[in-house]
Amino acid sequence: MGTTARKKSAKKEIILKTAASMFREKGFAATSMRDLAEQIGIEAASLYNHIQSKAQILEEIIGSVSDECQLHLTNLDQSKSTALEKIESLIRFHTKMMMNRFEEYSVMVSQWMHLEGEKLTSFAMHRRDYVKKMEAIVEEGIEKGELKSLMPYVVVLNILSSVRGLEFWQRSAKTHTAQEMEDNIVVHLIGGIKR
Repeated sequence: MGTTARKKSAKKEIILKTAASMFREKGFAATSMRDLAEQIGIEAASLYNHIQSKAQILEEIIGSVSDECQLHLTNLDQSKSTALEKIESLIRFHTKMMMNRFEEYSVMVSQWMHLEGEKLTSFAMHRRDYVKKMEAIVEEGIEKGELKSLMPYVVVLNILSSVRGLEFWQRSAKTHTAQEMEDNIVVHLIGGIKR
């Protein structure tokens, strides 16, 4: 990659990161391209050298995080791990995403409904499928006697809601390390479902 391409790629990365932060704080609808340009310190017209539209920015932010989530779940599906090990891996993965990619992950969770047309339809379908696959792992664990007989949808909802609760940690003084938070969330959530 040449110097010009690297600079353009770096600038686009700054745009996406800044947009993710603004979309999370203000919401997608309330953030204008002018606001974004101002925050970055460039002319609004210059944004269009790197990105076509605000909708494209949202698509790229959500697509990037969603693809990582899908890849992790696909790899788990193909692994020889037990259901309990898969669930722990999912808890750790989503916890790390919420800690390390907080802005982007939060945008995916809270702003996806602003996607347009086919992108919205596709994301909603993938989201439903993702939850169904997580439920199937829970069902497998129940059938094999690894997990308590609980409603799989409630287990999945509890896992994903608990991870989203890490927003409070992100906004706090962070008196606990990311690793302590991750380990404690795993112990708490696994403890509630393990037979």
